[in-house]
Amino acid sequence: MSSSGATEEEMDIPEGYAEIVVVRHGETSCNASQILQGQLDSELNETGRQQAAAVASRLSKEFKSSAIYSSDLKRAAETAQIIAKQCDLKVILDQQLRDRHLGDLQGLTLVDAQKMKPSAYNLFILYKRDQGLPGGGESLDQLHERCVSSFQKIASQHTGERVIVVSHGGFMIELQDEVAPNRKLEGKIKNTSVNVILISPSNNHWFIKKWGDTSHLRGIRALDSGFSGDKTSA
Repeated sequence: MSSSGATEEEMDIPEGYAEIVVVRHGETSCNASQILQGQLDSELNETGRQQAAAVASRLSKEFKSSAIYSSDLKRAAETAQIIAKQCDLKVILDQQLRDRHLGDLQGLTLVDAQKMKPSAYNLFILYKRDQGLPGGGESLDQLHERCVSSFQKIASQHTGERVIVVSHGGFMIELQDEVAPNRKLEGKIKNTSVNVILISPSNNHWFIKKWGDTSHLRGIRALDSGFSGDKTSA
């Protein structure tokens, strides 16, 4: 322990930074069926609950966290509640942590989307950042702005502390693009993957400490498809 009384854990956080442990929600039946969820309020399946229990056990041992925030969608909120119980925290729900609204594509597989909603499908797969999707869907630029502003706010409220945030694959891809826009990070954003970002609110400096870690899922299924963290993850 240092002369200032800081614990070893606290000394791991650079001065002026907040450490945010970002966890993707557990698996849902939509994930397993490759259905685009967006902001559909889907629940965890049994595998997802096992994944959430595993990551909760890990986080309760590895990290002393000051708070836990979560998207208010059921799949994220349930994952967060399982973590919170293990870590003796109360979940703070925040709509700003939701995944991208996918408009007319929500509830469809990619195959069905191509057949039934070709205009929306083409915008989606072509990765047009400045164009929203038909049916009230967000553009990627809108998602990025929401993602970054929500994390800047959390970091400003928890400078010098660790917090946990439970969110979604598409949302986390935008975090990755903010922190490392010119390089591809190793590790997909699989269900309940652990990702650690340090943010300095005073100068808006972000860097990644850990990405795509699923070591807690040994013996538990983790989807390794396009619905586990690449650009079609939703």
